[in-house]
Amino acid sequence: MVKFLKPNKAVIVLQGRYAGRKAVIVRSFDDGTRDRPYGHCLVAGISKYPKKVIRKDSAKKTAKKSKVKAFIKLVNYNHIMPTRYTLDVDLKDAVTPDCLQSHDKKVTAAKEIKARFEERFKTGKNRWFFSKLRF
Repeated sequence: MVKFLKPNKAVIVLQGRYAGRKAVIVRSFDDGTRDRPYGHCLVAGISKYPKKVIRKDSAKKTAKKSKVKAFIKLVNYNHIMPTRYTLDVDLKDAVTPDCLQSHDKKVTAAKEIKARFEERFKTGKNRWFFSKLRF
């Protein structure tokens, strides 16, 4: 079987709290682990999308509308839908599987991801990833 769920692939989460949200695969575990004996992956995604920015907005309002809220999660392969898009954001050093063990590590990793996503959003690249999924 061809392994197409590779890191930096954009996916849509289908189940759970973040259903309908877009995420990026950080690391994939095709054979599973001892804790999770099924194929799954570590994803970093957007839980709160940026708002639409218009020209007449002030700099303060533009900054507020450009904010992104991120999440980190281990997700079963059955609960994600891959897309054709890839996101060339380096998240490997910011998110590791052991950062999910404690709440403090998870919060700091989420803040790091948030900063990288906001930086990517401000460049104007990957516009599809930062738009809310309409369904």
